[in-house]
Amino acid sequence: MARFTQIRRRSNLPIILGAIAVAVIGFAATMIFLDWQSRPEVRQTKVQVLGPTPRQSDPIEVIDGDTVRMNGTAYRLVGFDTPERGDKARCDDERRRAEAATARLRTLVNKGDARLVRVVCACRPGEEGTRNCNYGRLCGSLSIGGRDVGSILIGEGLAHPYVCGATSCPQRRPWC
Repeated sequence: MARFTQIRRRSNLPIILGAIAVAVIGFAATMIFLDWQSRPEVRQTKVQVLGPTPRQSDPIEVIDGDTVRMNGTAYRLVGFDTPERGDKARCDDERRRAEAATARLRTLVNKGDARLVRVVCACRPGEEGTRNCNYGRLCGSLSIGGRDVGSILIGEGLAHPYVCGATSCPQRRPWC
């Protein structure tokens, strides 16, 4: 008479638990990385000054909270980002914040002792000053009485830090 041995089926539970653990660890690592990437203060960027610097005797016209015009040339101010104005704003709160940032920058510029220095934009080679990079604007750093306007606006809650890499910028943080 033949003996029948019962074959015990192995449980899939350890495999399933292992897959869940790997997924949780992967998700946590991704979230930590994305959080680290969204903190511009963690990354340091070297700002390279380009010549010629605009003549400081020319008046500086404020376009919005992070854009000025001097001698007919528009400059995107580096190191910070302000809310969008008008139709580009995603909500009424962003529009109000944009007007406040613009008004504050005008007040700072009107105090006098403003110094605009042209710096390298985070553009692909050959695209600086074209529509493919900063909507045709050059990049600049603006200081009032020796203080960077970006740090002033960030400190007053009117701007977010926004530090670009060599040829690209991070995704903008929402204002709404």
